[in-house]
Amino acid sequence: MLGKAWVAGVDGDSRMAADGDIVKSVLSARGITDPAAIQEFLNPSIRDQMPDPFVLRDMERAVGIVADAIAAGEKIAVFGDYDVDGITSTAIMLKYLRAIGADPLWHLPNREGEGYGLNADAIRDLHNRGARVLITVDCGISAAAEVAKAKELGMTVIVTDHHSPDATLPDADAVVNPKQARDESGLNYLAGVGVAFMFLVALNRALRAAKISDHEINLIEYMDLVSLGTICDMMPLVELNRAFVATGLKVLDTRQNLGLRTLMDVAGVRKPSTYSVGFVLGPRLNAAGRLDSANPALDLLLTDNPLIARDLADKLHRMNAERLAIQNAIMLDAAELAEKCAKSGKCSLFLCGENWHGGIMGIVAGRLKDQFCMPACVATKSDGIINGSGRSVPGVDMGRIIHDALAAGILTEGGGHAAAAGFTLPAEKENEFCEFLESAVSAQLGDGAVSQQIFVDAEIDAGSANMRLVREIEHLAPFGQGNPEPTIVITGGALIWAGVMGRGMHLRGNLRTSAGAQLPFVGFNMTGTRVGEFLLDEANFERKIILCGKLKENEYQGRVSVQFVIDDIAV
Repeated sequence: MLGKAWVAGVDGDSRMAADGDIVKSVLSARGITDPAAIQEFLNPSIRDQMPDPFVLRDMERAVGIVADAIAAGEKIAVFGDYDVDGITSTAIMLKYLRAIGADPLWHLPNREGEGYGLNADAIRDLHNRGARVLITVDCGISAAAEVAKAKELGMTVIVTDHHSPDATLPDADAVVNPKQARDESGLNYLAGVGVAFMFLVALNRALRAAKISDHEINLIEYMDLVSLGTICDMMPLVELNRAFVATGLKVLDTRQNLGLRTLMDVAGVRKPSTYSVGFVLGPRLNAAGRLDSANPALDLLLTDNPLIARDLADKLHRMNAERLAIQNAIMLDAAELAEKCAKSGKCSLFLCGENWHGGIMGIVAGRLKDQFCMPACVATKSDGIINGSGRSVPGVDMGRIIHDALAAGILTEGGGHAAAAGFTLPAEKENEFCEFLESAVSAQLGDGAVSQQIFVDAEIDAGSANMRLVREIEHLAPFGQGNPEPTIVITGGALIWAGVMGRGMHLRGNLRTSAGAQLPFVGFNMTGTRVGEFLLDEANFERKIILCGKLKENEYQGRVSVQFVIDDIAV
């Protein structure tokens, strides 16, 4: 009913999955059929997936510099970013350096005042406070001028990053980035925090080998933070990332990190999952950097004081509510503009508002990208400067477009990766960038268009939709980019009733199975769609319908039951 094609998995087989055979059916639909590959997928292990960290280009040089600095007692500074990936990258670097007895300085830039990445004023301040070695995390790969400034001040600079580099790398003393040319690690899917973790594994080994440090540090205890950054930066959950996240969620479930434990309590997270990390914890940690400074989020991850942890968690919770209110107001205006843009026949969206809050641009771009199935850039204009964020669809590399626009002189700042990017440009070049974006997206898509499809992993009878099947599906977790939650088609059911919930935005209802049981379903943001119109029409009650979506566990007032979340329906 939403006009999207329901497409079978890569094997072209949309066969009915027998009860208890759902795992095999889903893996087959995703091209995983070899027994060894199945076992590796179902039991992701860091031990099995972890390569020698020195396989990353420049790792040996970077580790040697830091090991020498630690031995000599030189002051080290860590420069991060204001999003969850940057915050968690900074947190694990500081935790480790503090654990071995160093007293590192750190800086997270303010989104509104400083913008993304390194800046000369912050570097000068760190130098004035005694820093002689600068380590960047989740940033720095496009900061040639800023790295040069640090070198001019006499600082040794190590860049660790995962964003796409420009044609010329910054003249740092070492650059650890799996996306740089001649890096043969094959780890270009890592988040910034993943690269930072690999650096710490290598550094830990080097310090012990050189007898510089004999501290017993279990780096696995950092995996809760590594999983947070990996999930929230939307990195593909494949190979080592999948092992990082699977292990990290287990560590998070132990609630060892006081700040995260407190935030989970405040946010009502009972059992950590990729969903609760990406849509509950992540937005609260991100809220600080979106509205003001990211420092409270970093402080929360590092504190060992319960009272401070509670104050910070409450603050982030309130900031997230404020962020949501601002976001909803901007979304109303942006969606109206996007509707007009989409009807013009373009293959990309570029929307720019006067004095929209800059910290919300990425979220709005992501929502519009999903709603219109088009690459979307959303920006705010203030004092002659445009700052924005882009979110992309499969087949369009947004990071490459931003880098090309930067090289063409249209943008003054920019960077990112395939799925997401940020940019800055003078207001007088707004139309030029809009045209550049449209041309670049069109060129990447070629003759094709962005596919409006739902990829189906398995088909089941409504009577098989039970908690036992939900538990079987959970064996395929963790879910995220590169391993989406299985999409299931449910047949053999009749609509009993449907109604609205959530201020009229969402739907809920019941399906009767062939055995006479009832299967509850919900449809988020469905009331204004054809699906909503059909389900809410009482004339359609008792009609046979086919559901497409996700089979999930639902917990309400202590009771756990099965629930189906609708992506689309057919009759």
